[in-house]
Amino acid sequence: MSSTARNYFLLILILGSLSAIGPFSIDMYLPGFPAIAADLHTDVAQVALSLSSFFVGISAGQLLYGPLLDRFGRKKPLYFGIVVYILASVGCALAITADQLILLRFMQAAGGCVGMVASRAMVRDLFPVTESAKVFSTLMLVIGVSPIIAPTVGGYVTAAFGWHWVFVILTIMAVLLLVGVHFVLPETRKPDTNLSLKPLPILKNFYQVLRNPFFLTYTFCGSIAAAGLYAYIAGSPYVFMEIFHVSEQQYGWIFAFIAVGIIGSSQLNTILLKHMSSQQIIKRALSVQVSTGILLFLGAVFNFTGLAGTIGLIFLFLCCQGFTFPNTSALALAPFSKNAGSASALMGSIQMACGAMTSFCVSLLSNHSALPMTGVMACCSITSFGILMISNAYGIDKRALHIQDENFN
Repeated sequence: MSSTARNYFLLILILGSLSAIGPFSIDMYLPGFPAIAADLHTDVAQVALSLSSFFVGISAGQLLYGPLLDRFGRKKPLYFGIVVYILASVGCALAITADQLILLRFMQAAGGCVGMVASRAMVRDLFPVTESAKVFSTLMLVIGVSPIIAPTVGGYVTAAFGWHWVFVILTIMAVLLLVGVHFVLPETRKPDTNLSLKPLPILKNFYQVLRNPFFLTYTFCGSIAAAGLYAYIAGSPYVFMEIFHVSEQQYGWIFAFIAVGIIGSSQLNTILLKHMSSQQIIKRALSVQVSTGILLFLGAVFNFTGLAGTIGLIFLFLCCQGFTFPNTSALALAPFSKNAGSASALMGSIQMACGAMTSFCVSLLSNHSALPMTGVMACCSITSFGILMISNAYGIDKRALHIQDENFN
């Protein structure tokens, strides 16, 4: 391997790991929901609120880090956020009540989300917009390892040592990532002392980002489509372990199998980009996702899918995420360079706000069936596709992105 290829590999590995720290923190403790509920003398629905608080923390935290990443450069905010994540992870391991876990998960998310914001901004710093969709697809190789490894490891760790050790492992991983950021990751953007951290200029900057039609269309289109994934994450422990009575280890393997679809489709996306535009790929992927979501919901209503059918439909539904995420992310960030950190933060915040809402809805609508999870997933796909069709009616997909090459530096 040449030095250039090796440097590229290490860069993608660190950026992918920063992107995956949030998802890994979500996926690894999912198999432990029943054990956590029993140990903290509560129910699974109450434990699921710690997942909702995590989404809220990620959503709110990203808005904080966006301006900081533009003002102080990329690495200093990274150090701060990862340290907060480490401290909160230790707290989660020591939690003795559900309320403590809910609060500490919020703090854990508020620290860890810096990696998600910084990694997207750094992709925008380092690569031309025409290549960024391919880079995001490559990052999903690393991000995709999370739902493959995390629930499986989490299931075995919970069964063998108890759920507390899940958070011990997350703490160790964060320490290693902090070392990697310090010694491997380059600083991709110098601090900009001209940027103010006062509330009014920050809000004005966010407002300028929100005024961009490309950002609005593809951020909300991608975020609501991704919210279907978070509905699955929130509802799948109950559906598979309580309704279909699979074990913690079996649940981990099911979760891993479904995650393979996301990874595979994201890599297929890089091939399709040679022959199709991002807009064309998004439209086709969402069309399939809508059809699958409706069928999944009807299967839950009339109880004709069973375990194998449910797994298969969820697999196909989430395969579409491997196409929508890289392309909507690239198109949403395309118009920005100087304030890429703020744009990345706002996009990530919207994504996680949608995730928090859907996970909360699944918990709120819990009725001891698969209907809340499958219904919310179907609604997310239909809404996302509707946003895309409305934007197409106004010709947003037809506009040339003349600013792409101009804004890359």
